[in-house]
Amino acid sequence: MIETRGLTRRYGDLTAVDDLDLKVGQGELFGFIGPNGAGKTTTIQILATLLQPTSGFAWVAGYDVCFEGREVRRAIGYMPDFFGLYHNLRVWEYLEFFAAAYDLTGARRRSIVGDVLELTDLAAKRDAVVGELSRGMQQRLGLARVLVHDPQVLLLDEPASGLDPRARLEVREILRELRSMGKTILLSSHILSELAEVCTSIGILHGGRLIASGPVAEVLARVGAGRTAKLRVDAAAADATAAFAGLAGVERVESADGDGARPAELRMALGPELDLPAIAAFAVQRGLPLLHLEEERVDLEEAYLLLTDGKPAQGAPG
Repeated sequence: MIETRGLTRRYGDLTAVDDLDLKVGQGELFGFIGPNGAGKTTTIQILATLLQPTSGFAWVAGYDVCFEGREVRRAIGYMPDFFGLYHNLRVWEYLEFFAAAYDLTGARRRSIVGDVLELTDLAAKRDAVVGELSRGMQQRLGLARVLVHDPQVLLLDEPASGLDPRARLEVREILRELRSMGKTILLSSHILSELAEVCTSIGILHGGRLIASGPVAEVLARVGAGRTAKLRVDAAAADATAAFAGLAGVERVESADGDGARPAELRMALGPELDLPAIAAFAVQRGLPLLHLEEERVDLEEAYLLLTDGKPAQGAPG
């Protein structure tokens, strides 16, 4: 549903998006990860036909963003990080205004407005004045606005920006519901932990370049050097350390309490081919009573730092 090839956007000597090749399949909830300046907003604005690329190509729902802009705009719902609101309108008036812009009329328009109010859990606020809504409700209203014409693709730039934890949770639930309806969703965020909870796949941007993309589990697996296991063994730490150091796939093993400790508390760096059952089987073979074993998973924040060596992005805002 979304594809770019060699997509590049420059501002003078500054390259905001650098030779971006990206594919987002139908029905995916794709998370754009990266700090401010990584190129997220610039990419989304190109996909939304608000910016022209310096070079390269981009398609949304099969339409070229440079030459078929009207068709692209019919196919997308675009929600920027900061968006304008008509504060003196009531919620239903605000939505009907935008529905009318898409040539929706009469009973159909009223029905659609009712549907999106239900979907975004704003039905109880139908007659509220927009300017009196909380920040979280205004974000939900922004989502409702981009849904009135039933777009195939949603481009959401920091949809949970500035929200408290409860409001962010509500937005995540709405996103899951939209995906269950078959929508293709591309959303950007610098809150990496939240993307891991909601996205089916992710792309990590750094300095305008896509340095990793794919299903969340696959991207995490690519930083397999960050996999570690913690275990407790009913044996002297020195003996257990020496034994596990000989297990294929163990890249490093160290004791938490010194060589004389018993039971031994060990932490091991694991290669990608070594799993927990193999560790447990090895302990049994060596006669080392295993008291506890768990793997510490790398999260998205750690993955991003590992893939970028912790370096800040150098790019235009967004």
